[in-house]
Parts: sequence; structure tokens; C-alpha cells
Amino acid sequence: MAEERRNGSGATSELKRVLTFKDLLFTCVGGIIGSGIMSIMGITIGMTGRSVPISMFFAAVFVLLGITPIIIITGTVRIRGGQYTIVGMLAGKRMSGLFIIIDVATNISLSMYALSFADYFLAFFPDVPRRLVAAAVLTFFWILNMLGIDKMAKLQNLIVFVLMLALALFAVYGLPNVSPDYLTEDFAPNGFTGMITAAALLYFATSGGQLIAGLSGEAKNPTRDIPRAIIISTFSVAVLYAVVAVVAAGVLPVDQVANKPLTDVARTVLPTPLYVFFMVGGAMFAIVSTLNAQLACAPKALLQACSDGWFPKKMAYIHPKYKTPMVLLTFYYLVGMLLIIFGFDIGLVANLTVCLSQINFIIISWNLVKLPGLIPELWEKSSFRMSPGALKIWSRVAVCVGFIQLWLLARDLSVPMLIGNVCYFIFALIFSKVRSKSPDVNIEVSYEAN
Repeated sequence: MAEERRNGSGATSELKRVLTFKDLLFTCVGGIIGSGIMSIMGITIGMTGRSVPISMFFAAVFVLLGITPIIIITGTVRIRGGQYTIVGMLAGKRMSGLFIIIDVATNISLSMYALSFADYFLAFFPDVPRRLVAAAVLTFFWILNMLGIDKMAKLQNLIVFVLMLALALFAVYGLPNVSPDYLTEDFAPNGFTGMITAAALLYFATSGGQLIAGLSGEAKNPTRDIPRAIIISTFSVAVLYAVVAVVAAGVLPVDQVANKPLTDVARTVLPTPLYVFFMVGGAMFAIVSTLNAQLACAPKALLQACSDGWFPKKMAYIHPKYKTPMVLLTFYYLVGMLLIIFGFDIGLVANLTVCLSQINFIIISWNLVKLPGLIPELWEKSSFRMSPGALKIWSRVAVCVGFIQLWLLARDLSVPMLIGNVCYFIFALIFSKVRSKSPDVNIEVSYEAN
């Protein structure tokens, strides 16, 4: 039976198309640089010693190979519902239902960022209640995003500028103190295997660029700007991380920094005022830049899913003045607040779906080969147009990268967490199968020319 599709405007067509290349680039950088790098850097030094910068290069290459399908698709067509639109376009109705159930679960990590910010904040003000700080920062960015995507972008640009400045100061003050025997002592003690293992971990510290696919409906020129923003931000952050890694691994003996947070080295190389600036502008701003970016991007897939009938269509409300999905922003905000207030184990919640987001990427990557046949006229005009054979190679390479990352994620989970992922996946399958039979669910054509 042919897939049911309908042409129509839908709520996502009402979004304000105001984001420039700079806005997308800074949002992308903010989405990539998170608080994780503060701890992951030390862990990777423990894996591969002072060869971490090489691992960072491999990580950036792996990331771009893995998200090439997103780059190709967003460079060809405007996708108003982000990756949900991609899945519906390439894989059909049921897979779009599967995608949205997984996507909603993966985005409840918003409260995790708010609590991480609170942990750093308490280092300066230990008497303030942790949950109060987390609730306050989540509320602030919820209100900011309610007031319009342009307001979100302006503050994001400022946050990311300060964040990059903080990391640059760490590098500038640290590089003159790097040991002269950097390349001869503790360099790749575990050989190539150690470097690749570290690169696999660093993959997750550099793979956040794809989230701006969710802003395609609000970009002025998405097919030109989104691919450029993803590629430039991924390599730029990788270069910055590599320089930071030289300082992190090269100033003190490796055994003193292995498996230690980046803040320990910062305390050594930076004067006290700049160390405070690094903690605020580096560690804390890294968290809120990711929180702000995710809060802006997360509702767009759900917005289109509501228009398509998977959930009540009233939830796809767009404020007439601010052009923001207020109901869905509030939904994610309230879920985050409940998790904060009632003290749920956010790590547990995140691990319950940690493998499933990778499955979504594999679905997109495998079905990439269908793109030219679905939108032949737009494909002919695409900057990424290539032969069917070349497209299939890119598709299968991305699938392989996806399965490797899925395996790496799965092997680090406990048996109960693996079972939790499988159970949630089964629930998503059942939901998509049952709900797709409803006459209320009709997949709208939510992709269009630039």
C-alpha cells in the first residue's frame, strides 16, 4: 500500500526564517562543546597519553563520515521537522513514528545539563541549593526560547564567543609551559589501538553539530548554511580541542593528569582571576551553550510529528508573535523540571535511550540512497549531487560508523541498561505500528526547496 502523504503548510511552515550562517555556526559550536570535554579529555589522556591530539583528528573524521547523510540531505532540501522529516521522507510512516518516540526520550537530557551547571555553580556558592540553581537556569533558557529563535541566537552567539575565549586563554597560557619532551615521553603508550580507542570516545565530544538540522525551518538559507556550519564547526572545535589537549597532556606529567578533569590543569597554568573566568566562561558556559542549543532544536521534530497526527495536533501551536512552539517548549521544560524537583537519576534516564539515538542515524544513513528518486529536481540542483554508486558508498560508510558507535555505546552499559534500551525500542516499535493505523496520522510533505 502506498504511503499516505498530504501536502500542506503545517505548523513548521509558520516558523520564523531568520537564522543566518553565523547564528547556525555558533549554535553548532555550542552544541558540540559541552561539559563532557572537561572530564573526557583526562580519560583519553589515560588511554593514549600525549597522542590525544591525533585521536582528536581521527574523531573529527569519524564524525563527519558518520553524519555525511545529514550534511547531504540538509544541503539539498529544507527539512522543516529536522531529522523527523528526513526519516519520514526516506523511510516512511512507521519509521517516522519510531523515530519520534526515540527522539523525545533522548531530549529529556535537558535537565542533566541544568544539574551539571548547578554543580559548577556550587563550587563558588556552596550554600545555594543545587536543585534551585538547576531549576533557575532551565527556566531562564526556556523563557529565552519562548521569546523567539532570534533572541536565542543572539545570546548563543555571545555565550559561544566567551566560551571560545576561555578555551583560547587556556591554550595561550598553557602552551609555553608544555614540556619539551612532549613527543618522546608518554606519547601513545598503547600504540595505534590506544589512539583509536580514545578517538571513539572523543567522537561523542565532537558529534553535536548535526543537531542544527532541527533549525532548517528557521534558517534563511538552510541548504547553503547548515552543511557549512556543521563541517566548519566540527573541524574548528576539533582543532581547538587538539590544542587544548596538548596543554592538558603536556604541562604536567601524564600520570598526574590521566583520568583527571581539565580544570586541574587550568588551575596550574592560569592566574586565579583567569582560572575563575575559565570555570565560568569555559566549564559553565559550555553547559549552557549546549542546553540552549538543544532546547531550540528539540521541539522541531515533535512539532512536525504533532502536525502529522502522532500526537494531539493542538500541541503544534505556534505563537503568532514570537513564532515559537510554546506548548512543546513548555512540555520539555516541565519534564526537565519534574526530573530536577523529584531528584530522578538523570544518568539512569539518559542511559535508557543512549543506544537508540544511534539507531535513528543508522536508519537515515541506510535510506540515503533513496534521496535522488524522491526529489529528482532538487537533487539535480544540489551542491552534493553525485552518482548513485558514490551516494551508496557514502551511505554504507555512514552505516558502518553508526554500528561501530552503537557497539561502543552498548558495551559500556550494564545488563539492566541494555535491557532498558531494548524494552524502550520495542515500545517504540509497538507505538509506531499501532498508531500508524490511525486515520489521524498522515505524513505531511514537510520538506521543500530552499
